[in-house]
Amino acid sequence: MARYTGPKTKIARKFGEAIFGDDKNFEKRNYPPGQHGNNRRRGKKSEYAIQLAEKQKAKYTYGILERQFRNMFKRATASRGITGEVLLQLCESRLDNVVYRMGIAPTRSAARQLVSHRHILVNGEKVNIPSYQLKPGDTVAVREKSKSLETIENSLANASHVYEWITWDNAIKTGTFVSRPERIQIPENINEQFIVELYSK
Repeated sequence: MARYTGPKTKIARKFGEAIFGDDKNFEKRNYPPGQHGNNRRRGKKSEYAIQLAEKQKAKYTYGILERQFRNMFKRATASRGITGEVLLQLCESRLDNVVYRMGIAPTRSAARQLVSHRHILVNGEKVNIPSYQLKPGDTVAVREKSKSLETIENSLANASHVYEWITWDNAIKTGTFVSRPERIQIPENINEQFIVELYSK
């Protein structure tokens, strides 16, 4: 499946945020890309442009393609609750995202690769679908043969974030997806209301 493999700093500069995590290059040039840099005159953005940019930011942040994202929005619309909040909860419930949140991988793209290469177990079974939707109570573990992988060990050693909606036991490299996070528990700087307005047109 097609994935964006180009320069990530360029995308981060486009949105004015380090959406892919710590980025030294972004810190040096935290203004939009382009020949004229900061000197280019930029007119006021239209409402549509703001909404589109927010949707693109969410897609790049979670590494989701357009069709997949649209299907998630349809699912969120059909669910109970606030559509925008449910949409973000669905993004956060993806297996690749939870692997990243647990600290098993340093980035979401690295988490996607670990899942695709069958290093991750869900409820004791191998799952190699990054978009797999976890349900509250599901356990996520590193496969026995993969526990000594340097990438995983380095990532876990540097992991510092703690999330209330997941648990992690470093001794046995197993965690639990306790519940879907509330909006206040999702740290991403995304205005989901703009995405709802864009798709509702």
